[in-house]
Amino acid sequence: MTQQTAARAAVQKRVLVVDDNVDAATSLAVLLRTMGHEVFVAHDARAALADLSRIRPDIALLDIAMPDMTGYDLARQVRARLGAAVRIVALTGFGLAEDRVRALDAGFDQHMVKPADAVFLKSLLG
Repeated sequence: MTQQTAARAAVQKRVLVVDDNVDAATSLAVLLRTMGHEVFVAHDARAALADLSRIRPDIALLDIAMPDMTGYDLARQVRARLGAAVRIVALTGFGLAEDRVRALDAGFDQHMVKPADAVFLKSLLG
């Protein structure tokens, strides 16, 4: 096993957090890191897409309401680039039934209403 492979094995998941709310994204990243995950944070969709091929996340937690591109459009682009290799989760303030349906139609695997529930995150990330 190479040193890089050994380091990767020690990390549970590679997680991409995309949220224009800097405090929310930072807090979530801290929580995920304490769980042992490698976390990458972007505060807009374009930055997330620019780094996507380098990051190659296992899971992407995406806000829906962002100024440069909606989370729905971002999810479609992430899915187009990475396919089923990434689990995409909406982490949003939009919690109506039609919001969940719209998220699933856009390519999200799951829909979670903010604030993120630590127990749910642990079950999601394994």
